[in-house]
Formats: sequence, structure tokens, C-alpha cells
Amino acid sequence: MASLEPTAIGSGHEGSVRDQITAYIQRLKNGEMGALPAVIALFALVVLFASLSPYFLTTLNFANLFVQAAQLTVLAAALVFVLLLAEIDLSAGVTAGVGMALFAVLNLMMGINWIVAILAALLVGSLVGWTIGIFVAKIGVPSFVVTLGLFLGFQGLMLVMLGDGGLYRLDVPELKAIMNGNMPVWAGWLMLAIMVAVSLGLGFYDRARRAKAGVANRPISLMLLRVGTIAVLGGIAVGAMSVNRSVSVVPIEGVPIVIPIVIGILFVGTFVLDRTTFGRHLYAVGGNPEAARRAGIKVAKIRITAFIICSTLAVVSGILAASRIGAIESTAGRSIVLSGVAAAVVGGVSLFGGRGRLIHAAIGALVIAIIDNGLGLIGLPAGVNFLVTGAVLIAAATIDALSRKRSGGGVRV
Repeated sequence: MASLEPTAIGSGHEGSVRDQITAYIQRLKNGEMGALPAVIALFALVVLFASLSPYFLTTLNFANLFVQAAQLTVLAAALVFVLLLAEIDLSAGVTAGVGMALFAVLNLMMGINWIVAILAALLVGSLVGWTIGIFVAKIGVPSFVVTLGLFLGFQGLMLVMLGDGGLYRLDVPELKAIMNGNMPVWAGWLMLAIMVAVSLGLGFYDRARRAKAGVANRPISLMLLRVGTIAVLGGIAVGAMSVNRSVSVVPIEGVPIVIPIVIGILFVGTFVLDRTTFGRHLYAVGGNPEAARRAGIKVAKIRITAFIICSTLAVVSGILAASRIGAIESTAGRSIVLSGVAAAVVGGVSLFGGRGRLIHAAIGALVIAIIDNGLGLIGLPAGVNFLVTGAVLIAAATIDALSRKRSGGGVRV
């Protein structure tokens, strides 16, 4: 196959397209699977449920899938920051619940402006993350123990704040619209155009930065292929959600409002992990904490910051949960954190630290959402959903452990 890019020595290119494909295949052989198993599972599930239910690939269900996966995607993305450190946060779900309970107290009970109440909830999330980080990074308490204690304690705190069986209706139209409203059709296409333009701009910026630093660039054709893939897949998705998908006389069309919010979170988080010093240090600490410490990285600071980000984003997922059901309840967040961990691991984030990206968590969340959605459409009992999700999680964790052994990373004890 002819090369699509010049490969002469000194050309500034990191090999031809063929070289890149060969290198990727070699990484797969070495056990660096990334999100490939999740992507294969995603396509297999789509084919399976499309053949079992005529409603699965309808435009209405297509949009519902993304909305259904939104909360889990944000929570899984939050957990990626601590999983990259080989840590865990079992309290993320109930932290979201406490944040929204505070919102209920401030806004619904005391009448404080909803924006101020939301900011206060996010601040509480940050403080919880800082507290966890101090216990883990400074005192040395295992994150499993600290967050398990908060998981139990925060359930009681929500009952104290909202009362036994407390349930408060969410009466803020702006918040309810996040998960239940749609953008104008033109706004969806504008969103896609911005995504393509930003991806293209970042691609050229990265190439210019690498060239200035004297670092070889990959073929520009690969960058254009990536941007083109975003444009094509995004165009299909926006097109499907731009048609009227209502089954009644009231039209329902346009991209759900929550989608650009989730995309924005994933973009900013990915930028932080891929293009900042903090991100590089986070991966370094997750890969080998002692080597990172010897290299001068402030390991404790990285750990604390990661927990702060995790807990703050967890509160954002709580906002999405309250928006979807239109209520704030005292039992919120008790089980979803396990699904968040499952989504991240299924997507390819390593439980042993140092490997994984936010897009992997998003793919894993979509896999779990499809399982839940598809099993519901074909009428299987709810318990089957847990069985299938558990089996997928065990399979993903096994692949992760085996790939670690093949790549020489070993398994931490």
C-alpha cells in the first residue's frame, strides 16, 4: 500500500499510515486493548437488540439512549480521575445526593436563588473531594475505607436534611429542561460545526506545537480521518435527532439539551488529561507513584486534586439525575456509583491505574445504557439487566488484568 505521507528522515513525520497501523496492531498484541473490546461490544449489542426489537433503532429511542446514558457518563468520567490513580470513590453517588439535598434546602425550603444553590452544591462536592484526598494522600487511609464510610454516612445525612422518605419536586424550569428539553434543530447543526472546527483547530495546533518542539508528527491524513469520522458520525446522530420523533401531535425534534453539556464536560476533561501538566502527572502517578515522586511530582497534591474533580463532577451527575426525574429524593445515589465504576472499566479504564481516557468511560456508559434499554424493550425482567451488566464487567476486568500481564505491567497488590 502506498504511503499517504512522506517518510524521509527529517521530514518531521512519525512514520507513514502503514507504520501507524502496524504500530497499533503491535500494541494490541502487547495487550494494550484500550476501548476496542467496548467498541466491539457496542456494535454487537446494537445489532442484537435491533434484530430483537423493532423499536430499538427508532429515532425516539435513539435520542432516549443518549439522554439515558448522560448521567452515567458524567459519573463515570468523574471516577476516571481517581481510577487513573488506582484509587476508588464509593461515595461519589451519595455525594451527588448530598449536593442536591443542599440545593433542596437552600432553594426549595429557604427560597435562595437556584444558581446560588447550585454553586453551593458544587462547592460541597469540592469540599468532600478535598476531605477524601486529605485522608488518602496525607494520612494514608485507603480510599476504599474512606469513601465507604462516607457512602454510609451520607445516606444518613440526606435523611437528616430531607427527612425520612423525603421527596421534593424540582420546580426550576431551567434545570428540568436539561434532561427533558431539546435544542432548536439549527442549534444541533451549529453544535456539530463547532465540534468539527475545534477538533480541526486543536489538531493543527498540536502539530504546530510538536513541530516547534522538534517532535515528530503523525501523518496529517490520520488527523483528517479522525475529524472526518467525527463529522460523519455526528452528522448521522444530529440528522436522526433533527426529525420529528413524536408519537403524538406535539412535535419532538432537535438534539437534547443535555448532549452538548456532556460533550463539553468530556472535552474539557480530555483537554486537562491530554494537554496539561496536571494530566501528565496524573498518569505518571497512576503508572508508578514512587517513580513520579522521585521525578519531583507532588504526588499528594495530584491525588487531592483528582478527588476534588471526581466529587465535583459527581454533583453534576446528581443535577442531571434530579433533572430527569423532576425531583430530589433522600435515597439518591445509593447504587449508581457501582454502575459508574462498571462503565469506566467496561470502556477500558484500568483498575490498576495509569491507563484510560474519558472517552473510554463514555463508551462504557453507552454500553451499559444499551443493555438496560434493549433488555427493557424486549420485555426481560429487570434482574436480567444486573446479571448481564455484571457479566460484562467481570469480562472487562479480566481483559484488563490479562492485558496488564501481557504488557509487562503486572498486577498491583
